[in-house]
Amino acid sequence: MADRELVVLGTASQVPTRTRAHQGTVLRWGDEVVLFDPGEGTQRQLTLAGIPASRITRICITHLHGDHCLGLPGVLQRMALDGLTHPVDLYYPASGQEYVDRLRHASVAFTAPDVREHPVAADGPVDDWGTLSLHARALDHRVDTYGWRLQEPDGRRMLPDRLAEAGVSGPMVGELQRSGSLDIDGRRVRLEEVSEPRPGQSVAFVMDTRRCDAAVELARGVDLLVCESTYVSGEEELADQYAHLTAAQAAAIATEAGVRRLVLTHYSGRHSDESVFELDAGRFFDDVHAARDLDRFAVPGRR
Repeated sequence: MADRELVVLGTASQVPTRTRAHQGTVLRWGDEVVLFDPGEGTQRQLTLAGIPASRITRICITHLHGDHCLGLPGVLQRMALDGLTHPVDLYYPASGQEYVDRLRHASVAFTAPDVREHPVAADGPVDDWGTLSLHARALDHRVDTYGWRLQEPDGRRMLPDRLAEAGVSGPMVGELQRSGSLDIDGRRVRLEEVSEPRPGQSVAFVMDTRRCDAAVELARGVDLLVCESTYVSGEEELADQYAHLTAAQAAAIATEAGVRRLVLTHYSGRHSDESVFELDAGRFFDDVHAARDLDRFAVPGRR
């Protein structure tokens, strides 16, 4: 199992089908397990995927349409039943507060997890978790909708040949990384001399939206983009009417943004074969995958 991977729980739009559950995606990133858009049935999909609800550390909701949030009550109650001991951070559009309140108190529950609410009302940085920072951009849907970007801080990659040449080895390597420089045999060795910049990895989630500049900027240079593709080419009028994307439009966003890998989801029930979405997007973007329920995708390794 990859240390940094995407687990797709459901791929349907609006209503589940016999082969597609409502929306739901998990990003595993070391100790962080982030759940995105828990649609109806998410609790069961987590079980099928082998992901305990008690492992979830954060929940991000793009918008408060039912297919993206109706699974929240069940997931929260499952966390309590499983004896969750850590707090859970919940991020969502601030304008949806009344719906979040209802979802959190949708039924009788004797215990509940410690949920820390983070209503979002503007573009920009939302939170910093140390290993990742969370950023939001408002998208173009029929209700307030935010896309999410998770960004690892930039670091430095140590170069073994330069370390050896400078006489830095063993515990000295860690000390050099912490202090930025070391004195070795009367010579000052700086971190920049024995390392090179290492860009942080990044993942973006673009759900229900029309084609908009915000989607491109949110996804700029990410290693992995998870993007809705409700329709296919030839259905652009429907996509615009209901404020969604075609698979080709998702691919255009990925191309313009310089994305490395594109994962499609959120399919209209009028197309029962996911391959039509992959074929549509594949005309414009090479590394594209039309997700099926319970698929897993590794975040591409560092450049």
